[in-house]
Amino acid sequence: MEVTISPGRLAGKVAVPGSKSMAHRGLIAAALADGPSRIQNATPSGDIEATVRCLTALGAEIRREGEDLEVTPLHRRWRERIVLPCGESGSTLRFLLPVAAALGAPARFTGEGRLPERPLGPLGETLIRGGAELSGFQLPLELAGRLRPGEYRLPGDVSSQYVTGLLLALPLLEGDSSIRLTTPLESAGYVRMTLQVLAQFGIQVSPEEGGWRILGNQIYRAADFEVEGDYSAAALFLTANAIGSQVECLGLREDSTQGDRAILRHLETIQSLGGGRVEIDLSQCPDLAPALAVAAAYADGETALTHAGRLRLKESDRLAALSTVLTQMGAEVEEGPETLTIQGKPALDGGVTIEPFGDHRIAMAASIAALGAKAPVTIQNAQCVGKSYPQFFHHMKLLGGVCHVVNHR
Repeated sequence: MEVTISPGRLAGKVAVPGSKSMAHRGLIAAALADGPSRIQNATPSGDIEATVRCLTALGAEIRREGEDLEVTPLHRRWRERIVLPCGESGSTLRFLLPVAAALGAPARFTGEGRLPERPLGPLGETLIRGGAELSGFQLPLELAGRLRPGEYRLPGDVSSQYVTGLLLALPLLEGDSSIRLTTPLESAGYVRMTLQVLAQFGIQVSPEEGGWRILGNQIYRAADFEVEGDYSAAALFLTANAIGSQVECLGLREDSTQGDRAILRHLETIQSLGGGRVEIDLSQCPDLAPALAVAAAYADGETALTHAGRLRLKESDRLAALSTVLTQMGAEVEEGPETLTIQGKPALDGGVTIEPFGDHRIAMAASIAALGAKAPVTIQNAQCVGKSYPQFFHHMKLLGGVCHVVNHR
């Protein structure tokens, strides 16, 4: 799919998708519960469908009714190895690998795109020490054995998804366990979200110095679970507002635990530069980098996005991808090993065709950046937005965006 975005402004109201991060967690908790659950506002996307496929392969029954999902829990009897196709979803893989190990489910995990290249070693090593058997640390990989209760040590600065996977899995074990972080936790908001979801399904986790204590033999309780609006998706339209649009994002909670709620204060910081310079630490909200980079490209001053090294391990090398795409559009960008420094200007040149490196967030950020350019911008392989926000271009059109979409067959 190829999309050409013309310069202009967006205006109106948009119901942003349900939080993808929260939907993953709610789905898995519901599949482990003691009865049927309903997950409300689980907006379809490539990543969510990957989790649905894997839970179905594990024996859950999941039926979609519009934006909602009816979940009948998985069975816990597997006579032969099952295949869990994770697609391009890092959350699906990193959450379900510990869960399958806790259940003793013999499984083969597969993935697509860049997922086989994304780091898994620290989590895999932790699971092996806990009793699991892994064929390796890259996809495809095979899992056997079963986790034992005990202490699980792992770094907190590679991926918070490792911590979430263990928090979902360890309550299923027959004895008590603990998680000990060997390095400071980054993206801590996502772990807070996990604890919030666990509590709604009746699971108790106690914070301790350097980690958490998790009682064994706990039972996930069935629940009606509502997924709140996604600040990661809303960040795109909030950034559009920062460069001249007027969009109201519906479905967001002011008391949300989502780490990407930080978009609100970071945009205020960028907009108030007044020709100065600011550094924005992305260690707790790395997924905001594409949106913030666009806002910075149009700011009156210089913005440095720092502590962003983990962005090189996403669906693309996001630091390199953002530097390439924004430079092509006419921005002044300097890329460092863990930083992106952007000198803002009133308008980008546009008038180019860009490749988003197969990364949904790069494609969407480029689309927002195109709104303030002097000439239209064409985005190739724009179908990658389906990973998190399949309706993105449709919503842009509803808000008045001029988007010419060409589907290549």
